[in-house]
Amino acid sequence: MFEILVRSQFSAAHQIRGYGGKCEVLHGHNWIIEATAHNPDVGKDGMLMDFSELKKKLNRVLETLDHKFINELPEFKDINPTSENIARFVFKKLKALLEAENVSLKSISVWETDTSCATYFE
Repeated sequence: MFEILVRSQFSAAHQIRGYGGKCEVLHGHNWIIEATAHNPDVGKDGMLMDFSELKKKLNRVLETLDHKFINELPEFKDINPTSENIARFVFKKLKALLEAENVSLKSISVWETDTSCATYFE
């Protein structure tokens, strides 16, 4: 099995509704997103997928979040925009973009700070 990982970032604001802590107050992050793709084999060119192509597709998804108040996006109307839920959102959107590439998405990790992240995988 082979896997590749790319990293990108976006900046946005959110607040965690009903939390009762300081994160319930509107605040922002510079999130770091890691996308890991995997496959049992590589192509004729020796690559699972070109890193730049995976990153380009990841950035297409992140554009929907960048410099937004995430709570106002339709996808987060009924769920809190936690790192966990953001990871699931990015995973599902990126997975759909990778289907045509015959590449499997393994996981998405969302780093809220340098020391704290949430990861989603199926």
